[in-house]
Amino acid sequence: MEGKPRPEATTEQALYAMDRMVALAQFGQQDIASLLGLNVTDLTCLGFVIEATLAGEPLAAGDLAEQAQLTTGAVTGVLNRLEKAGYAHREADPVDRRRVRVVMEDSAQARLMEVYGPFYERIGALFTDYTADEVAVIADWFSRAKGVLEESLNDIRSARK
Repeated sequence: MEGKPRPEATTEQALYAMDRMVALAQFGQQDIASLLGLNVTDLTCLGFVIEATLAGEPLAAGDLAEQAQLTTGAVTGVLNRLEKAGYAHREADPVDRRRVRVVMEDSAQARLMEVYGPFYERIGALFTDYTADEVAVIADWFSRAKGVLEESLNDIRSARK
């Protein structure tokens, strides 16, 4: 199917499709979080911890609070729940003992992939319907859209202050 002609679409149709996908993803995150014994905020924070772990840079609790737009008190609650559920633990930073790092438990990645694996396989299979150039456009669009979304959210958050 690679290189199959695509139906024409307007910007409005693309935005509508994106809105429907985002809405479904939000509800899906609630279902996934529940299945994993977490809430959506905890799952989002766990995602930040995993990202930092995979990058080889353990995340400080304060940095997690900043990334998640949470107070340090709220992050304490998140970390308590992640520890209780066996997804992460806290440890003292070896360089600065006053700082606390959040470390993913060894079993957490496998537990998460039991849930996310089939989803990633299905989404990944969609890419086989596209040429390498089309996949590059899709990846570029998502990267650029993320930047636009961050900028827009910063504007919204600034307006609330």
